[in-house]
Amino acid sequence: MRYKVNDSCIGCGLCASVCPAVFEMGPSGLAQAAEGEVAPEQEAAAEEAMSGCPVGAIEQA
Repeated sequence: MRYKVNDSCIGCGLCASVCPAVFEMGPSGLAQAAEGEVAPEQEAAAEEAMSGCPVGAIEQA
């Protein structure tokens, strides 16, 4: 599974705090997703980050 952060991101940081192995805050203050496939042991946390995003900015890619 892969994830991407779309232009709706408001930079709240929830995704990076829930799943830092997949999401991080970029230099612009907005979130960005790691490139490539998410490791199986990180899938549950990545899904939690996606469902918890207050603006729905995280999508499966």
